[in-house]
Amino acid sequence: MQNPATDTRPRYRERLAPSLWLLVTVAVAGPMVSLVFVPIGSTVALVLGAAVSALLVLGFIAAAPVVSVVGTVLHAGRAHIDTEHLGEPVALTGEEARHARGPGLPARGWHLIRGGIDGIVVVPNLDQDDPVDAWTISTRTPDRLAAAIRASRD
Repeated sequence: MQNPATDTRPRYRERLAPSLWLLVTVAVAGPMVSLVFVPIGSTVALVLGAAVSALLVLGFIAAAPVVSVVGTVLHAGRAHIDTEHLGEPVALTGEEARHARGPGLPARGWHLIRGGIDGIVVVPNLDQDDPVDAWTISTRTPDRLAAAIRASRD
């Protein structure tokens, strides 16, 4: 008997991980913690400093939101919507993306915007019962995300 489940392979998946500079900045907390514990012992201070740095970096990466298109559902962080309710996605980069993140940002939209990620995909919401006008999502590959949303509607 064949599996009646629908296609659940992700068409698109991206973790919006922090930039390398932010991770380096977070890791600097480790040496600061080490300085606090130097009076107790240098070995204890080094171990605690390294542990704090590692935990903070891993925590920042683990807490980064994921954007994915699985089957016919778009997931952006904790939110999700069936792509049948979405209009034509628009992939933006450069100056257009800056405008979409700033003055062009819809007030009644769902926003998943991350600093350090230039690309943006804006997808209008066609569902009349939903108060959200559009979804604005940061992505490093806006063309691929837009194509995955289009493909999931077909």
